Amino acid sequence: MPYTAPTTEQRFVLDVIADLPGLAALPAYANATPDLVEAILGESGKMAAQVFEPLNKVGDKAHATLADGVVTLPPGFVDAYAQYRDSGWAGLGVAEAHGGQGLPFAVAVAVQEQITSANMAFALCMMLSQGAIEALAAHASPELQATYLSKLVSGEWTGTMNLTEPGAGSDVGALKSRAEPVADGSWRIKGTKIYITWGEHEAAENIVHLVLARTPDSPPGTKGISLFLVPKILPDGRRNDLKCVGLEHKLGIHASPTCTMSFGDHDDCVGWMVGNEGGGMRAMFTMMNNARVQVGLQGVAIAEAATQHALDYARSRVQSAKFGGGRDAVRIIEHADVRRTIMTMRALTEAARALVYLNAAAVDRAHSGDADGAGLADLLTPISKAWATDIGVEVASMGVQVFGGMGYVEETGAAQFLRDARIAPIYEGTNGIQAMDLVGRKLHQDGGTHWKTLLGEVRATLSDLDEDAELKLITPWLQDALDAAQTTSLWLASANNPDDVAAGATPYLRLMGLTLGGWLLAKQALASRAHPDPNFAAAKRTTARFFAEQLLPQVQALSASAMRGAALFYAIPEDGLAAA
Repeated sequence: MPYTAPTTEQRFVLDVIADLPGLAALPAYANATPDLVEAILGESGKMAAQVFEPLNKVGDKAHATLADGVVTLPPGFVDAYAQYRDSGWAGLGVAEAHGGQGLPFAVAVAVQEQITSANMAFALCMMLSQGAIEALAAHASPELQATYLSKLVSGEWTGTMNLTEPGAGSDVGALKSRAEPVADGSWRIKGTKIYITWGEHEAAENIVHLVLARTPDSPPGTKGISLFLVPKILPDGRRNDLKCVGLEHKLGIHASPTCTMSFGDHDDCVGWMVGNEGGGMRAMFTMMNNARVQVGLQGVAIAEAATQHALDYARSRVQSAKFGGGRDAVRIIEHADVRRTIMTMRALTEAARALVYLNAAAVDRAHSGDADGAGLADLLTPISKAWATDIGVEVASMGVQVFGGMGYVEETGAAQFLRDARIAPIYEGTNGIQAMDLVGRKLHQDGGTHWKTLLGEVRATLSDLDEDAELKLITPWLQDALDAAQTTSLWLASANNPDDVAAGATPYLRLMGLTLGGWLLAKQALASRAHPDPNFAAAKRTTARFFAEQLLPQVQALSASAMRGAALFYAIPEDGLAAA
């Protein structure tokens, strides 16, 4: 089934959850008029469906390939990227001062969702470039910006993030790549980086690598790390001393070249420092935080595509009589258990979308100097990244189940969604790391102000629900989830044993995702009363009730798990965990 961009849904969530009218009232985003956003979503939806989606299976089968340091993309990818570039999509969410269109990150996220649903492996190229733009705009010198930023914003060049090394994964402070200063102000970079997404390809004439490395006599750990801009092609037209020496053979995203990059084999890899010496992690986190929101978006995008795919199959597949009545076979969408699965897929996808869009809007407000927006963005980012990507995997797996045996067969395409989705909980900081960041840092940030304020907004919505005869049915479920989230937050914030906090991190993050998801769907249900399409409004209200009654009860169980501590985890000696 061809992908259809859910533009009505996206537009509604942008207005109701991201508060697009409020963003457009800010000077930085004055271009975000309703008519323009409507047109953008319509055109990008066409591009996603007509240009990128037809290449999804092509890329999955053909893979990116490497020969003599040259990466070749699957057929059609170079032309598709040229259409994306020439239409100006790369600069959508970039400030006009840097050559962009000055639209909110939230709008750019909606467009990126469409591209990712259509072709996740391809969309990674755009995602990394957007992160590189963010980092350079925030930290690079005016000279570097003048040379490199405009080309990234135009899409003529693409960008990458180079952190991971063979001996330094999640522990970035263990990296060994080196940078030596040169009299002209440049640096010579030497080292090997692995898992570099779109590290080499032929779709753009230049690739701007952002590389973490150590300077001479730098202190150990992350304080000794600096960030360097290392282009594939130097300003004088020479090829820099860097190359792709390997491509990973992966479970999914086959068309995305995941490269092993070697820098300075001939001791002549030229780079320039971005930001201050020793400030590499601060500069790179600007890019990583952008990427983490967008990786959460990948979970939403894959969930949307998998749901559309499964629903289309369920509406056409005729098999078995309904349980408890009749002998005639019916379409499987008429079976209650299949309908439960489809409704769960829909509800989780819409809740995750709302959370990620809310996060993106908070980033926009932070960029406009709103301290509360910055605090909310910090709090939501690990939840968006982890909860939404877990949902992407779960929904894609449910999609395979709807197809039954045919879902396990590559021909139907259901399996590709699951294979592609599985990387998202891993890269840009594993979901376990996101959970640890949430309980270890974000829960305590500014004295806990931000999570208390957020849960206070959830509580305020309960009053609005009580004024609606139908939607007040949501109230007890959301109230129970809110109370559990409040209790668990306080317990983790006051726990003295770090292992106990760590033990509760993952269930806590999930319960927060569910609670916020239920709240955001309830807000949409309330707002749907003003929507001109009665069918859309009715579906919104039903979806919110389904989420509350069928999914929110999980929060209490997760709360109990999060507050049990770590002792039981270590009750079996390490050797006892092995096979006997």
